[in-house]
Amino acid sequence: MRLIDKLLRSVLVGGVLIALAAPVFAVNRHSAADAKLASTVPVTEILQDPAYQRRLDLKSSYALVVDESTGARLYSKNAAARTPIASLTKLMTAMVVLDAKLPMDTSITITKDDYDRLRGTSSRLQAGVTLTRREMLHLALMSSENRAASALARTYPGGRSAFIAAMNRKARALGLSQTHYEDSTGLNGHNVSTAEELAKIVRAAHGYALIKEFTTCPSRQQPTKYSAHPLEYKNTNPLVRKSEWDIAVSKTGYINEAGRCLVMKARIAGRAVIIVLLNSQGKYSGVGDATRIKKWIEDASRKAT
Repeated sequence: MRLIDKLLRSVLVGGVLIALAAPVFAVNRHSAADAKLASTVPVTEILQDPAYQRRLDLKSSYALVVDESTGARLYSKNAAARTPIASLTKLMTAMVVLDAKLPMDTSITITKDDYDRLRGTSSRLQAGVTLTRREMLHLALMSSENRAASALARTYPGGRSAFIAAMNRKARALGLSQTHYEDSTGLNGHNVSTAEELAKIVRAAHGYALIKEFTTCPSRQQPTKYSAHPLEYKNTNPLVRKSEWDIAVSKTGYINEAGRCLVMKARIAGRAVIIVLLNSQGKYSGVGDATRIKKWIEDASRKAT
């Protein structure tokens, strides 16, 4: 009977196993009841219908769309597979920094120890640039500034090794058995997770006001003593600058091993959803997938009315 029950909870769509019933998060009975009162069940049934699932053609190799209020999977593609996560790492970096309750107005100076020796990526934050911890966190989250993320780990009590240990402890505390970190930037290809566990990370990150603020900030003018004019930084996710999107948390990532990665918590057609897109090819392929998901949900909502 258990095997039959499991089979009833899944359906094979286009060669991808779609889990229909198993929730990604545990939710309390009241929130589930509230969702029913809001008439979300008919829309969910449309989204989980095998024929409707086939309408969503995503370029990402791994994907997950979750109804945040109920934990219901709306779409799943290789969501349990472990894969490199690139700069999505920085959401955990931010949570560890904020959990430590370190003074956010403390000055931190970039050193050559923060330079990327692994991949040789560039940065406008040269050695000697001094920003506050808050400013470093802002640039790390909004613009995926690797030297800022490195400096945040370097200046953590106990240094980088203590910081990485704290990242992995936080992952275990969140119940993430498939998530592992070896650096604070995501440049290390051994930083890995799954789409399922990244959805939980996004949900946890939403509980931090500064993460919500910084990951959805469209742009920032950052003064430095080494530049006559403020440096202009933009959010690496162009969707935060589009009025038709209502995004609460956002983070992008890219290294060769991970492909293009994008996670978001957004409100689409009146419902809060978490979107995880991993290993797509092409600079804007993740953004394209997110746009397709938005239309897919909106079309289902119209069908339900």
